[in-house]
Amino acid sequence: MFEALTVLATQDKAVRAVSPWQDDPYDVFVSFAVVAVPPLAVVIAARLLVWHAPGGPDREQQTARAAGALTGVTGLPLVFEWSAVMVGAHRAVWNGWTTALIAGLAVVSVLALAAGGIVWRSRSPRAAASGWQHDWLGDVALLASRLPVVRRWAGPGVVEWTRRHATGVFAAASLLAAAGVIGAQAIGEGWTDPLLIGWAVTVVATSMFAFCILTNTAAGFIARPARTRPAHVAERSVLAGTAVLVAMTAFRDPLWTVLTGGPVTTVPVLVSLTVGAGLAASGLTAAVLAARPNGATG
Repeated sequence: MFEALTVLATQDKAVRAVSPWQDDPYDVFVSFAVVAVPPLAVVIAARLLVWHAPGGPDREQQTARAAGALTGVTGLPLVFEWSAVMVGAHRAVWNGWTTALIAGLAVVSVLALAAGGIVWRSRSPRAAASGWQHDWLGDVALLASRLPVVRRWAGPGVVEWTRRHATGVFAAASLLAAAGVIGAQAIGEGWTDPLLIGWAVTVVATSMFAFCILTNTAAGFIARPARTRPAHVAERSVLAGTAVLVAMTAFRDPLWTVLTGGPVTTVPVLVSLTVGAGLAASGLTAAVLAARPNGATG
């Protein structure tokens, strides 16, 4: 229901024009969720096909955590959507479609709260992840083994290679998703500025990469081998930089108005403000983590 409502509010031009959350800072979180929700929902549903395979306790804990991540991904934009409604954003153009969107928002919010309560009751102990012996990738291989067409592409060698290169797999998948999303948006909205397109791809790709890393940590999609200290520092730095990049993208106009008296109006300023802040945060995080004694980066 969340995905259906959000696709309607963001992709139908007539509906989007009367949506309270059509602009930033609300739209950043709504647009991210509309991309992130489907893959999470798909992998959760697919895992039910091997629910009774060996490793049931691990599967139960991991799936509950993935459901928690899915609930969180939907819950954050719901908060921002309600904020847009409460402040009366674009109230001058509200009409019947706006009323329908707000009614749908109320229904989805109730369902999200109910789902959150169920997930909370099903939560696993904090240290449960350290004892997991199975991951989602193993279940993918199990499913693939039942399909003659793809069986040879999911052998033990491929599975182990994916585990060793999980970070690269997440990065490639994030870049591919960003290229698809921004490519479609550029065509639909007639973007021609390479700098604007490159900036948008960067924001989506880094956001999706952070999403992959964080949800993998929570739900154990791919069991990654122990990382070196430099790799650990680099990953944490990227996550910090991405958080600041997304925040600056969402709140760029209010912040720039405080500094200059007006909103961001040019692409170079947009890129400098958002990407610059993200790079600064990433560099600062790397410096702080690198300065800590070994073993203190967790």
